[in-house]
Amino acid sequence: MQHTLKTSVTFQGNGLHSGAPARLTLRPAAAGHGIWFKRTDIEIGDSMIPAIYDLVERTPLCTRLVNEAGVSVSTVEHIMAALAGCGVHNALIEIDGPEVPIMDGSAVEFVRGIMARGVRRQAAPVLAYQVLKTVTVEKDGARATLMPSDRLEIEFTIDFADAAIGRQTRRMDMRNGSFARELSDSRTFCRRADVEAMRANGLALGGTLDNAVVVDGAEVLTPGGLRHADEAVRHKMLDALGDLYMAGGPILGRYVGEKAGHSLTNTLLRTLFEEPGAVRPILCTPEQAALLPGQGLVWAEIPQVA
Repeated sequence: MQHTLKTSVTFQGNGLHSGAPARLTLRPAAAGHGIWFKRTDIEIGDSMIPAIYDLVERTPLCTRLVNEAGVSVSTVEHIMAALAGCGVHNALIEIDGPEVPIMDGSAVEFVRGIMARGVRRQAAPVLAYQVLKTVTVEKDGARATLMPSDRLEIEFTIDFADAAIGRQTRRMDMRNGSFARELSDSRTFCRRADVEAMRANGLALGGTLDNAVVVDGAEVLTPGGLRHADEAVRHKMLDALGDLYMAGGPILGRYVGEKAGHSLTNTLLRTLFEEPGAVRPILCTPEQAALLPGQGLVWAEIPQVA
């Protein structure tokens, strides 16, 4: 069965790249509604933006949705990952600015907010997308692949020269609340040199040591250090889950990312839906629905963070 929130929940914070403050409210929505953003600060024109892959403007640093009227919302990947990981299929996301608040750099505050309000079942089966044949895209030494599986699995490999990150690989079955337990508190990360370069170009204006893991060689500059030894690759998996949820419903397939980012994952989704016979929509049986992310999630499993 599909799920939505029982009641609304609001979050406030600054955008990572713009630094602009924003107020974001998740609201329940009817069965079949899907995930939509609404820019409440837009008074003239179309303020509604569906969270769908072919409206993604492919950029390397975040996922940005732009509707046909040119209205946009950026850095949507963490809230999308939280909705996917909590098994929420229908929601209206009201936001009064162009960028989703970064919060602590992870998705855990969104997950805790959703689960504190609770989710409710809706009298409609879940529409999912079943991968039928392997599709791969590559660019600049990075690769992303989707292959058939009866559930969503994510495998990711990263490789950085900085000793604080290095080479990390992790593979996970995303069912039974595993996202909330193992990935949701993993924060975005960057190298100090990258932060300086981005700020010189007017980006990462809202980035601080409180909402990102910043490394410099072997040193972790963020107070308190890492939440997980492999927090970096876990965050890349978090991003991948959010970006894959832009398919318009849960994916039943195995995703493998090798040094991949937001843009390449979006290219993979576009390729999947363009390739004849690569994917098909299905209405999940109760047995299939039990394998989806968020099914079986309980409050006690959500990480506590400072």
